[in-house]
Amino acid sequence: MKLSRRELTLLFPALAAAQSSNSGGLQPSLAYPFEDQPVRANGERKSRQILNGKTHSGFLVELHSTELPPGEMPHPAHRHVHEEMFFMRTGTMEVTIEGRATRLTPGSVAYIASNELHGVKNVGTTKSEYFVMALGERG
Repeated sequence: MKLSRRELTLLFPALAAAQSSNSGGLQPSLAYPFEDQPVRANGERKSRQILNGKTHSGFLVELHSTELPPGEMPHPAHRHVHEEMFFMRTGTMEVTIEGRATRLTPGSVAYIASNELHGVKNVGTTKSEYFVMALGERG
C-alpha cells in the first residue's frame, strides 16, 4: 500500500486518537465484573484497575480497588489536584484529611477535595479492601 505525504499526514490525528483511547480515552459503557479484573500484586498488596477514561464531556474518571494488609499504608500522605473518593468494602481504615483522622468501616465513604493533604492506613487486624475513584485531570 502506497501513501502520499498528504495521506500520511492525515493518519497522524487518527493515530493520536487511537493512542489516547488506550489510556484515558473515552470510557465505554460496559459491565465490569470484579472477578474479571486483572490483579496486580506488590507483596501482600493487591490492586485492580477498573476504569480509566473520559466521559462524553472530557471529564477524566479513574477507579481502582486495593487490598491492603493490616498496619500498611499504600503511600505516604500527599496532595494532588484531582479529587478522590474512597469507598470501603471490608476491613477498617483510618483516613486523615488535613490532620483530622476518621475511622472507616465497610460501607463508609471519604471524599478528598483538590489539594488537601490526605493519607490512609489499615488500622484493623485483617486486610482492608476499598475502591478509590479519582475525578479530574492528574497533575
